[in-house]
Amino acid sequence: MKLVSKIIVATMLLGIFSSIAVAKERIVFVTHATDVDTWWNVIKNSYKMAAKDLNVDVEYRNPPTGNLTEMARIIEAATASKPDGLVVTIPDPDALGDAIRGAVASGIPVISVNSGAQHSKALGALMHIGQPEYDAGFAAGERAKAAGAKSFICVNHQMFNQALEERCKGFADGLGVANNMLDVGDDPTIVRTKVTAFLQNNKVDAILTVGPNGADPTIPALRELGLNGKVYFGTFDVSPAIVEAIKSGDLDFAIDQQPIFQGYLPILVLTLNIRYGVLPGNSINSGPGFITKENVAKVEKYAGEFR
Repeated sequence: MKLVSKIIVATMLLGIFSSIAVAKERIVFVTHATDVDTWWNVIKNSYKMAAKDLNVDVEYRNPPTGNLTEMARIIEAATASKPDGLVVTIPDPDALGDAIRGAVASGIPVISVNSGAQHSKALGALMHIGQPEYDAGFAAGERAKAAGAKSFICVNHQMFNQALEERCKGFADGLGVANNMLDVGDDPTIVRTKVTAFLQNNKVDAILTVGPNGADPTIPALRELGLNGKVYFGTFDVSPAIVEAIKSGDLDFAIDQQPIFQGYLPILVLTLNIRYGVLPGNSINSGPGFITKENVAKVEKYAGEFR
């Protein structure tokens, strides 16, 4: 009987220690991405790679239509689930600030990515990983100015997102003109229709799209109007269609914020912080980098997957 008891106790202890050994950190990753925005696939692929490399669990959550009130509720629900860490985007600090502060007040380490760099620390995040959007837009505007452009339209598919407005504003300031945005939404058919209608009734020297949701439909719209290669055209971010347009000369450049860093690094930093209490001394700029006809071949292989 004593032997049986010892075996039972040993088995119980083995089970306890085994569960401790396989316990994983759980990190919740909340973004403002809509379900139709395929650009975020790179970030999804990257956090999954980090989760596998680091042996942690990562749960991805987003409001399907990009509704920020819903996103705030998602952050609150994530906080209530008591994760070991939280990653968030901050497209609008007024809409999301209370939810993010609530997570921080609950003792959850938070890292912001992609949007909201200037609001991150004020909301209590440990750091931000992303691109300085205004600076990237300004550099793009300087390029357009050097090419002779004097007027432009900024095709904006998410007018609620302050980061995208900063891209447009930076471009305008780099070009030396007033900001001029066209609200097109996420639906590619509507984007193409609105861009076509605008260009049929307005003459501009340059076009800036703030992501593939605007760029991908604008590329065929310009070809249909016979304006491809005649209007200076730049975009933010990368997609297979953008890569092909750069190769053909229909698109002058793409600004790559290198989203692989925005998906992988927050998981890496949070995991190391949770396990060992370490943290980088500063936020991390993931971009910008300019993709042109001269260097696009290096990007093409992984466009839409890790670039």
